[in-house]
Order: sequence, then structure tokens, then C-alpha cells
Amino acid sequence: MSKIQAVILAGGKGSRLRPYTTVLPKPLMPLGEFPIAEVIVRQLKSFGLANIVISTGHLAELIEAYFGNGKRWGVNIRYVREDRALGTAGALKLIKNLESDFLAINGDVLTDVDYGALLKFHKSKGGIATITVKERVVITDFGVIEVGKNSEMADYIEKPQLKSFMSIGAYILNKRCKAYIKEDECVGMPELMLRMKQSGEKVFCCPTQAMWLDLGRFDDFNAAQELFEKNKKKFINGF
Repeated sequence: MSKIQAVILAGGKGSRLRPYTTVLPKPLMPLGEFPIAEVIVRQLKSFGLANIVISTGHLAELIEAYFGNGKRWGVNIRYVREDRALGTAGALKLIKNLESDFLAINGDVLTDVDYGALLKFHKSKGGIATITVKERVVITDFGVIEVGKNSEMADYIEKPQLKSFMSIGAYILNKRCKAYIKEDECVGMPELMLRMKQSGEKVFCCPTQAMWLDLGRFDDFNAAQELFEKNKKKFINGF
């Protein structure tokens, strides 16, 4: 695939994983013998993405000490540090010399998404951004009643399944996205995407069947341990 830049968004506090994240930044939480962010770095390297920027904030010095300049993994790593929390998109404003298109990925996700296919999709659409999405089905535990006019029952659906697409936290963005972020602004990816769309920009969604878990909650973090051990070679691409 084309050699584009990759940005790992690793500035969050990991509040839902306290007390562990009071002493360890969430991207350094372990999956087997690897921190999750190292799994991401290894995956990026396997796709030829060796030019990496890591945005840090909470316990930044630990992340920077662990990864250094990236030489250990055969990549080049530089950093931008958030003086205060800037959300999942605000840190992009801090990065100088961004290439035209770049990959941004949350530093706390476990996925085997094909970054090459994602970039190809993005290039074919020509938009300012592409969001990688995965369909999830949520089964409601109870019967759902639709109430119509005059309090009449309109419908009664037993344990309906609700299907929706979720962002897996991996994006391709054009550097023009920085124009939609104010200096020192705390802004999340959802707001940035909506802001760009409302300004007339094209934002696309690339569906994936890839495995994916967000490690931000204890349940998912524990599930990720088992998923990683069963699929270790696939996740770290032969490293």
C-alpha cells in the first residue's frame, strides 16, 4: 500500500479502566505480553506504515519512554503532546507536516482491519474522510410496544434486534480536516465528521468484517485478552 503517515491517538485518561489507568496509560495496558499500542505499531509496520505520530496526554512520559523513536520496531515515531485533553480529534491540529492523506487510529482498539483496503476505498471515493464501520446487532431483552394515537397499541415486537453501524476507531483523513479544528480546541471525531459534512465536505463509511474490540471498558478489555491469545499471529501479522 502507499506509504502514508499513521497517527495513533493515545492522549485519553482511560477513566473507565481506573484504578489501573491512574498509574498506566490506557495504550500501555497489556494484551498478553504486548501493550495494546505496540500491537498497533506492529500492525502498521506490517502494512508499510513506518512514519508514525503518537499524540499523548495522560502519563505521556511513559508512552514516550516505552516507544522512543520507534527504531526497535523499524519505524519512525514522533510525538505531539496535549497540554490539556483535546478529545479524539483535537490533537490532529497539533501535528505539523501531515501528508495529504493519513491514517488515524485510536490507541486502545484491538482489530485486524486491512489498512490497505481502507486506503484504497478512501482514494476511490475522493472525500475528506473515511470512517471504518462495523455492523453490530443489539438484542433488546424485552418486548417493545409502539404506542399510536389515542394511546392505542400500534405494534408489539418481542425482543427486537436493532442493527447499527459503529465506528471502530480507524479513519483515513485528508490534512484539510485541520481547517475544521480550532487552536487548542477539545473536539471528538464524531463532532469533527459532522462539522465537515455540514460544511459540504464528503465523508464516507467503509464497512468491515474485521475483528474489533474497544478496550475502554473492563468487559471488553477482558474479552480482548482471550480474543488476542486465540488470534495472536493474525493480530501481530507474524511478528
